[in-house]
Amino acid sequence: MSDGQKQQRVVVVGAGMAGVQAAVQLREQGWPGSVRLVGAEPHAPYDRPPLSKAVLLGKGEEAQAPLFDIDFAGLGIELELGRTVTGLRADERLLVTDAGPVHYDRLVVATGAEPVGLPGSEGVPGVHLLRTLDDARRLRPVLAARGRIVVVGAGWIGAEFATAARERGCEVTVVEAAATPLPGALPPQVTEPMRDWYAEAGATLRTGVAVEAVERGGVLLADGTRLAADAVLVGIGARPATDWLRGSGVELGPDGAVVADARLRASVFGSHASGVYAVGDCASFPSARYGERLLIHHWDNALQGPRTVAVNLLAEGHADGEADSVVYDPVPYFWSEQFGRFVQYVGHHGPGDELVWRGSPDGAAWTVCWLREGRLAALLAVGRPRDLAQGRKLIQQRTAVDRTLVGDAAVALKQAAR
Repeated sequence: MSDGQKQQRVVVVGAGMAGVQAAVQLREQGWPGSVRLVGAEPHAPYDRPPLSKAVLLGKGEEAQAPLFDIDFAGLGIELELGRTVTGLRADERLLVTDAGPVHYDRLVVATGAEPVGLPGSEGVPGVHLLRTLDDARRLRPVLAARGRIVVVGAGWIGAEFATAARERGCEVTVVEAAATPLPGALPPQVTEPMRDWYAEAGATLRTGVAVEAVERGGVLLADGTRLAADAVLVGIGARPATDWLRGSGVELGPDGAVVADARLRASVFGSHASGVYAVGDCASFPSARYGERLLIHHWDNALQGPRTVAVNLLAEGHADGEADSVVYDPVPYFWSEQFGRFVQYVGHHGPGDELVWRGSPDGAAWTVCWLREGRLAALLAVGRPRDLAQGRKLIQQRTAVDRTLVGDAAVALKQAAR
C-alpha cells in the first residue's frame, strides 16, 4: 500500500453480495483509507438466494431477512443505506445521489441487475417482480392465499417461484414465449425433458405462446386464451442496473453492462486508469479461458469478483502496480432448486461445443457435459453433485478427457481425465 492511500476514500455503490464483498475484501486485503458502502434499499445488506426459497415461503426463522453476518462497524466500513445514486461526474470524481453529491477517490460499481418488466403491466394490480426483500415479503401472503398464479417466463426465477407456489398449494400456470423452458440458458434438447418436472409438480407449463396483455384478474395470451389470475409473477430476465451511468463517460455495452477489462477496471472516457472498477451482475469482462466477453448474473460471480477488485485497487499504489495486479477469469458456477431437484451448472458452453449425456434425463439424476477441443467446457448436473465437483476441477485445470468415459455415468467423471 502507499501512504497516499491512507487519505483516499473508496466508495462502493450497491449493497448486494458484490458490493458487500468488495468492501469486506478491501479491508481484508489491507486498504488503509476509508471505505463507504452506499445502498439504495433501506434494509441492512442481505443475501438474495433465500428470497425465492425460505423467505418467500415464510418458514420460521428462515423467513427473516437473510442478513450478512458481517461486523461492518468493526471493519471500519461506513454504511449509507436508503440512498439512491442517480448519476456520475467522473471528471470531478463525484457521485450524484438523491441526498446530495458524494466524493470518491476510487469507485467500485456494484449495482447489480434489475428485473425486466413486462410492457403494459406496470401499475396493474396483482403484478409482481421478485428481486428484493420487499418483493419477497409482498409475495408471501400471495402464496399463503393459495390462489391462481400465472408466472410469465420459464427461466430460473420463474421455475423457482413456481416451485414455491406449488409447495404452498397454489394453482400455477407458467407461460413461456419460447418453445422450451430456460430459453437462452440451455439448448432445447437439454431443457425439453424438464417440461415433465412441471407436470409432476402439478403446475401447467405453456410454451410457444406470448403474453398479449396483463389485466386485472387475468392474463391474455397471443393465441386468444385468457388465464384467470389472482396474481402474476413476471420473470422474463434481468438487465444490468446501470442507467444511472449513461452519459457519464463510463463505457457500457449493448447489453447495458459496464465494459470492464480483465482486471475489472471500467473504461471512463476511454481510459482504464480512472480508478473506477465494476463487479458482479452489472459488469461484463473478457474471458481468456472461453475466448469471449462474459456477463454473469449469478451469486458466485458476485462472491468471487470482489477479491480481484480489492487486489487490483491496492496494487494501484505500488511502484509496479500492473505486475502486482491480477486477472479475473473464473469458471462460472450457479445452482437452482426446482421441483424437488438440485440443479447445478459450471463452466460456459457455446453452440459449437459437443454435447455428451451422462445418464438418461428420464431418470432422477443425470448430467450433461459440453466438450471443446477434447476438454470439458461446461457441465450441467441434476442431482449429481459428485459430477459437478469433479467436472469443476477438470474445467479449472483444462484437463484433456476421454469422450467415451465422459459419457459413461457408471464411471466417476474424474476417471475420464487423460
